[in-house]
Amino acid sequence: MTRTDELRARLLGTTPTDRVWGWVGPLLVAAIGGFLRFWNLGRPDSLVFDETYYVKQGWSLVEHGVELRVAGTNEDADKLWNAGNVKVFSDQGDMVVHPPVGKWLIGAGEWLFGPTNAFGWRFAVAVLGTLSILVVGRVARRMFGSTALGCVAALLLAVEGTHFALSRTGILDMVVSFFALAGFAALVVDRDRSREKLARVVGRRAPGVPLTRGPWLGVRPWRWLAGLSLGLCVSTKWSGLFFLAVFGLMTVLWDMGARRAVGVRSWVREGLLKDGPYAAVQLVVTSAVVYVLSWSGWFASSNGYHRRWDTFHPGEGIQWLPAVLRNWVKYHQDMWQFNTTLSTPHSYSSNPWGWMIQARPTSFFYEGKNRGQESCDVDACSQAVHTIGTVSLWWAGIVALLVCAFFWVVRRDWRAGAALAGVVAGYAPWFLYQHRTIYAFYTVAFVPYVVLAVTFCLGLVLGGRAASRERRLVGVLVVGAYLLVTIGLFAWFYPLYSGEVVPYEHWRRLMWFPSWI
Repeated sequence: MTRTDELRARLLGTTPTDRVWGWVGPLLVAAIGGFLRFWNLGRPDSLVFDETYYVKQGWSLVEHGVELRVAGTNEDADKLWNAGNVKVFSDQGDMVVHPPVGKWLIGAGEWLFGPTNAFGWRFAVAVLGTLSILVVGRVARRMFGSTALGCVAALLLAVEGTHFALSRTGILDMVVSFFALAGFAALVVDRDRSREKLARVVGRRAPGVPLTRGPWLGVRPWRWLAGLSLGLCVSTKWSGLFFLAVFGLMTVLWDMGARRAVGVRSWVREGLLKDGPYAAVQLVVTSAVVYVLSWSGWFASSNGYHRRWDTFHPGEGIQWLPAVLRNWVKYHQDMWQFNTTLSTPHSYSSNPWGWMIQARPTSFFYEGKNRGQESCDVDACSQAVHTIGTVSLWWAGIVALLVCAFFWVVRRDWRAGAALAGVVAGYAPWFLYQHRTIYAFYTVAFVPYVVLAVTFCLGLVLGGRAASRERRLVGVLVVGAYLLVTIGLFAWFYPLYSGEVVPYEHWRRLMWFPSWI
């Protein structure tokens, strides 16, 4: 083994070599997960939960380039929309509280299949939910050096209830989840590519020669792609900023660790001064550019919200800015005020302390039916869309995160740390906003990293390559049993995720705890 090979093994660990199955396996799982997500995607055939905002705003963007306020009340607009009449907009800009990218994607589906078609307004989100399965399978394969574990991770995400329900609903949170995951995956690939280059460059040097300086690691196109993805995440919801901050720190720490591993004496200084500024340009600056461009429709409009604010408020705002930017800043101040102070009571709002245990999932839709109405052949039926998570994943995820914390702190296992980083970015910030009206389905933003944490633990259960045959057999049986239970739970709750009409008594049996009702 050459010195380059030794360095590569030290920097990258085990890498899978079954390239064909490395794609075929995750693709098959994603195809199954995608089929389930698209099957009867238009059910229910009316606006559910926050679709009342984002579906209309998406179509307004397609038609007018900017979000317009509905004429009359939102409830009246819902009735018209559900009846097939989409002429619900006034000529006044609407004060919306989230950036445009997610709504543009929802609008794209409406443009393709028609705004009066529930399949159309959920299409783009279902596509991203399906792609998420493939991405998490591929990234798990790369992280854990195993195609089998990659398929396990893809399967766990495919049958996770919250992810499934959000993949079939035309709101923004699945868009946030996908672009954050895509950015994370790009950074994992960048980690491998940059370490391969580091191994080649350092491996050519004479052994025993001290490294006072490490090499520049190149253009790093995958990190540019991560900046684009995270920029799209932030341009969907501001909560994407936390993923940008945490993942940006993560990639710089990975660079510092790589330089330290090959013996660079000033690895901290080089990580901060050589890798850090370039990473900031690739991630932060790129995201900022993407964010500004995402508002192009507003800048080009004449009737967007606050587009002419300066005309009616002379002498106010930041005077040294051009008028259009002064108006844009004022708009953002209003958005910040709303997003940080919203405290309107809602029967399904929940505290983040209960999210992992599924204490109060969110009901998106419920409608009672009598005999003869839409497949109801008994005295009383129920049709519901509920975001109950697959409890075998979430409850095991609590333990898995503790295990990952141990392996990251004590064993310095980067894979455990990476899974934790995603959970920290998507979960921890909500504890700062416990006073705000927030919901348990926000977990969809970080469920891919809970999946990675559980997959990490399942890999420990399976045992390493040095494990005995008997040890491996026991591990396979335990992991197989866990997967069967998870699939079974998903199948049990499937009517709640997909809006099936079921007898009322069956719906009651699905409500395991009073807090779920």
